[in-house]
Amino acid sequence: MAISYPATRLRRSRATGWSREMVREHRLHPSDLIWPLFIANGDVEEPVASLPGVSRIPLSGLADKAKEAIDLGIPCLALFPNTPADRRSDDGEEAANPDNLMCSGIRAIKDAVADAIGVLTDVALDPYTSHGQDGLLDAAGYVENDATVDALVQQALNQAAAGSDIVAPSDMMDGRIGAIREALEQDGHANVQIMAYAAKYASAFYGPFRDAVGSTGLLKGDKKSYQMDPANGGEAMREIALDIAEGADSVMVKPGLPYLDIVRMAADRFDLPVYAYMVSGEYAMIEAMAASGAGDRDTLLMEILTGFKRAGASGVLSYHAPIAARLMG
Repeated sequence: MAISYPATRLRRSRATGWSREMVREHRLHPSDLIWPLFIANGDVEEPVASLPGVSRIPLSGLADKAKEAIDLGIPCLALFPNTPADRRSDDGEEAANPDNLMCSGIRAIKDAVADAIGVLTDVALDPYTSHGQDGLLDAAGYVENDATVDALVQQALNQAAAGSDIVAPSDMMDGRIGAIREALEQDGHANVQIMAYAAKYASAFYGPFRDAVGSTGLLKGDKKSYQMDPANGGEAMREIALDIAEGADSVMVKPGLPYLDIVRMAADRFDLPVYAYMVSGEYAMIEAMAASGAGDRDTLLMEILTGFKRAGASGVLSYHAPIAARLMG
C-alpha cells in the first residue's frame, strides 16, 4: 500500500503526551535492571573518585542495599569485590576462599533477604591476582587458557556454595562455560544460572571499574589476547553461539553503548536473554556531562536505557540502576 503526505502525517500521533504513550514501542521497567555493587572491607562506604555517586560498600551495608533494591523493584544485584592487596597473589587463590569478600557478601544478602532478590557474582581472577590479569600466566606472561578454566571452575563452585544465584564468567577464556556448567551439575547446583560475558570487548571504557576493584596500576600488559577486538562483530556471534551450546542461560554484551549493533544481532539471532552492561566509563560520561551542564543526567540516562531496550536487550546492568528505577516510578 502506498502512503504519502498529507493523507499520512506521522506527527499526528506525536502531537500530545497521551498519544505518544499509546504508540510507544518500548517501555522500561525496574525489572529490566541489574544493580552492580562493589564490596570492600571496613565499616563505612568508600567513595570511588572516578565514579561520582558510587561507593564501595562494606559487608555491613549490603543488607540495606538489597532492601533498597527490593523496594525499587530491581530484581538482581551484581557483586564485585575490592580484594585487599595482601590477599592478592599471582595465582589468585583468594578466589577459592569460602570466606573471601565475594562469598561473605553473598551470605550477607541472603541472610538479610533470602530469595527476595537475586545475586549475580563475577567469575574471573582479576580481582584476586597481583598482576591484574583475568587468568593464570605462563613464564612468558601469556594468560593460560585451560589452567585458568580449572581455577574458574573452583571459583564458581565456591560462589554457588555460598548462595550465588547466577555465576557470571567475565574472563573470556575458551571452554569455561561448559566446564562450569558440568561442575555445577555434578556438585548439586543444577539451578544456579550462568550469565556468560559472551561478547566482552577489550575496551577503553573500563577504567573507573578498575579503580573501584583496586586493580588500577596492577595490570601488566593488556587483555587483548582474550577480550574481543572492538572491530569484530561476526566473531561475537561465534562466541555467543559457543557459550549457549556449552550451557549458558543468558549472555551479555560488554560494554553497552559502543556495541548496540552486537546487542541487536544477538537478540535477532539467539532465542535467550541478552543483557547489556552499561559500564563504568559510560556511567562516568553521563555524570561528567551533567556536572558540566552539557546535559540533564536523568534525561540522558533514560534515553540511553531506552536505546538498549530498542536494540533488543532483555535487561541492563547499570550503576545508575536505583536512579533509573526511581525515575520509572
